[in-house]
Amino acid sequence: MSDRPVRTRIAPSPTGMMHIGTARTALFNWLFARHTGGAFLVRVEDTDRERSTEAAVQVIFDGLNWLGMTPDEPPVFQYARADRHREVVAELVARGQAYRDYMTADELEIERERARAEGRVVRSAWRDADPSTWPDRPYAVRLKSPLEGDTVVADAIKGDVRFQNSTLDDLILLRSDGNPTYNLAVVVDDHDMAITHVIRGDDHLNNAARQTIIYQAMDWEIPVWAHLPMIHGPDGAKLSKRHGSQAVGEFDEMGYLPETLRNYLAKLGWGHGDDEIFSDAQAIAWFDIKDVVSAPARLDWAKLNHINNHYIREADPARLAGLVIEILKRRGEVVRQGDETLITRTIPFVRDGAKTTLELTDAVAFVLKSRPLALPEKALSQLTDETRARLGRLRGALTQVADWNVPSLELAIRAFAESDGVGIGKFGAPLRSVLSGGAPAPDLAGALTALGRDESLGRIDDALSLPA
Repeated sequence: MSDRPVRTRIAPSPTGMMHIGTARTALFNWLFARHTGGAFLVRVEDTDRERSTEAAVQVIFDGLNWLGMTPDEPPVFQYARADRHREVVAELVARGQAYRDYMTADELEIERERARAEGRVVRSAWRDADPSTWPDRPYAVRLKSPLEGDTVVADAIKGDVRFQNSTLDDLILLRSDGNPTYNLAVVVDDHDMAITHVIRGDDHLNNAARQTIIYQAMDWEIPVWAHLPMIHGPDGAKLSKRHGSQAVGEFDEMGYLPETLRNYLAKLGWGHGDDEIFSDAQAIAWFDIKDVVSAPARLDWAKLNHINNHYIREADPARLAGLVIEILKRRGEVVRQGDETLITRTIPFVRDGAKTTLELTDAVAFVLKSRPLALPEKALSQLTDETRARLGRLRGALTQVADWNVPSLELAIRAFAESDGVGIGKFGAPLRSVLSGGAPAPDLAGALTALGRDESLGRIDDALSLPA
């Protein structure tokens, strides 16, 4: 490999879903490009015109934008480069590195059956035909692969992988309808984009052998190959729908933060010692493709939730409030003016136990309730005459609190319990129910602070006014 500036790329096909494996591949390309001061590029493999709708293509860019991995140059669309692909095929034919194959569909099927019976790969009778004998009818163009020796894929993760050339058939480069094939288009595009490192899933390892032969046939510099291990489910089986979410958009909808997914995906096949949680800056400084392991990685929901909880606790409350508002709207709930401010104030008191923003949304629900709250039966049963009297006295004590914040309210609650000669447990549960309407809520001082003075006292008044 020369000392060319590092240029990596991802090349997803539009499917209407950005798979978590594609996201991990994008992340490793992005990290390596940033680590080396290189460029991270995107090419859309949109040659399947039926699937490559505008909406399906947009899913790719939406996923990358959500993950925070914007390409350094405008994206390249493979379909638009078909003329360039055909140009290279013509050059390969002129060099004697490819040939026209005039086999009909029936003749090809007969050759396939014969090859299977003889334990060899398909070889066309047109491979060494004199061009002067070429007929005037449709044809495909095949790569004239070497018949002997090995093709070595020097993989940065797996080491040297050898393929016996006798097991590699003559790859079709151009179909009889004039359309270039995937393996040819990929090589041409990577060469023209000056890609130095091809970092992708190891399901492409066999393609690397065929693509290497094309590079050699064109006398082009071969990029560094790096084939990533697959992502398996928690049970060690290949990741499938039965394991749960697979698309990046689904992780967003399930309440995971993009920084969580970046951190977690980086751990699937790569790591830095025992570090579980690290910043983007740390990941960029530490990442090297040679440190990626070759064994498949396993999706671990417990670890993902642990990391997400960390980032929820670290995130700006105003940002989290915006995400909560989006979730409420998706649920069809009415969002009132001032709710976002209220949620922002509440989040610091409830986020420690939230593994996702969905759980965070549930945790702030108590402050969004409208008065008078409908108390559940259990809460009503707690409002005995003795408890009502005690809550009335507590309300009086709370009105004397000058600074309505956690330290002052904690002090006031402890002082009241001492003056009333009881433990906080005697009135804590009923007070929490009165404040939250039976919904989950933080500790008493936190709930009072989140609700604010007027709302807190108003909810206590509402409860005390209920018929005994």
